[in-house]
Amino acid sequence: MRTLERTRQDLAAFLRTCRERTQPEQVGLPGGARRRTPGLRREELAALAGVGVTWYTWLEQGRDSGVSADFLDRLARVLSLSAAERHHLFLLAHNRPPVEQGKTWCTVPPLVLRLMHDLPHAAYILNLRWDILAFNSAADALFGFVRHEPIQRNLLWLMFMDPDLRARFADPQVQTAQVISRFRQDYARAAKATDIDALVDELATLSPEFREMWRDQSVPAPSPGVSTLNLNGERVNVEHTSFITDADRHLRMVVYARQQAG
Repeated sequence: MRTLERTRQDLAAFLRTCRERTQPEQVGLPGGARRRTPGLRREELAALAGVGVTWYTWLEQGRDSGVSADFLDRLARVLSLSAAERHHLFLLAHNRPPVEQGKTWCTVPPLVLRLMHDLPHAAYILNLRWDILAFNSAADALFGFVRHEPIQRNLLWLMFMDPDLRARFADPQVQTAQVISRFRQDYARAAKATDIDALVDELATLSPEFREMWRDQSVPAPSPGVSTLNLNGERVNVEHTSFITDADRHLRMVVYARQQAG
């Protein structure tokens, strides 16, 4: 396992490379032929990132200097790092990737759609806001998504506002508690002041049950991945899991299958 001791020199080399390739004109500084070093000077980068030049110099020399996530974000912006380079910067400095603020996404790649429709099991695609972007016929047979206009197909909304969908679950109160617990994780990833906030605000206005559960802040134990559904007059246990289909766009496929005996 790589440690901060082992990555410190890698971080120093990466920062030097990124600084030397960043032209003064890119950050609003004058260029000119009199510059003896390529790219930005250390003191210029330190000033733009809001730190002292001595401290930044130590960092670029591979010395033991703790760095905050806020500083790394400022540094990434000044150096115009790509998403992949920013990810690499955090790995070198913290041994972990940055916490990404999510954004909702409403386009499903054609290959993912094809794979979903080829599955013999019920499956649908969710984004970070829990909009149901696509579903196959088996999923529609289970949950009746087609009864709703596309703009109304949001899993969180349907769990609280569609009595027919709730009736599909043998234990709707337990199910909604688990749904809110999982949704909170995506809500935390989402950028503020987006349509995900509007969804929560509207549900809190329309559904007293949602409003109470959302304010409660309780975190139930993780779901075992099994739900009991009322289907055609009988109770059926179905297993469900999800697969990330695009981590950057926060798209995932949720799949349901009848639980096998034994």
